[in-house]
Amino acid sequence: MARELEPWQMIERSIIKKYREQLWNPFMYAVRKYRLIRAGDRIAVCISGGKDSMLLAKLMQELQRHSTVPFEAVYLVMDPGYSPANRKKIEENAALLHVPAVIFESDIFAVANGAGGSPCYLCARMRRGHLYAKARELGCNKIALGHHFNDVIETTVLGMFYGSQLQAMLPGLSSTNFPGMELIRPLYCVHEEDIVAWARYNRLEFLQCACRFTENGAGGGASKRQEVKELLRRLKRDNPNIEKSIFNSIHSVCLDTFPAYKEKGKLHFRYDPEEEKAGNFSVKNVK
Repeated sequence: MARELEPWQMIERSIIKKYREQLWNPFMYAVRKYRLIRAGDRIAVCISGGKDSMLLAKLMQELQRHSTVPFEAVYLVMDPGYSPANRKKIEENAALLHVPAVIFESDIFAVANGAGGSPCYLCARMRRGHLYAKARELGCNKIALGHHFNDVIETTVLGMFYGSQLQAMLPGLSSTNFPGMELIRPLYCVHEEDIVAWARYNRLEFLQCACRFTENGAGGGASKRQEVKELLRRLKRDNPNIEKSIFNSIHSVCLDTFPAYKEKGKLHFRYDPEEEKAGNFSVKNVK
């Protein structure tokens, strides 16, 4: 007689069986293609409580079981000032999914909310710094975040429309403020709609948004991202491959066609800016 599986085992099974093509395969593709994990790594898998980071935790657990590359993982939850209900939801989901979460607290929401200006930007910067610091304290050399394929696309479009720059989200990068630490994004090739489908199939309920600022009607950055989501949704009706095209474009940037570009923060021109300053070209007496 076959042994009846526990709920958490059924959830794990769905990742490598029913949703193998949508979740497991693109996850593994990103890990291999971008060389995100190496032997001896100790990775802090950062969990916010949402569907993306919780799925990332389960995928990393599965990878640990089957990988021929030995690495360690710590499942790290930072509480930046969640409401008691949201904190409880995270703890319950971690227990349900058998994720051994390490929870630590910070006062990020309170600090960012009282700083004025753009609380979302400050909150994001502070979150990253706290996660790096705690991960290093726990002996980790990497942090893993739950950004997925659609985050990559939306960030690229947001940068063009509102930041006046062509800037993508990297699958992995070294920290400038924490030497020796790296950030990786193993869900880089996983589509958000497939994460949603997996969560619904398993009847899982995760935090939608635990941010205190959006609860109070603030958070302009989030609304701009929502605008971009809707724009891409409309464009996809006429061109189902629009997101794939944007994703592929950041992997085939033609620098020869750009008049200027930035590398390591330094601006490079295709022409000599000194000649422009000298005013060598002029037009007089135009009537």
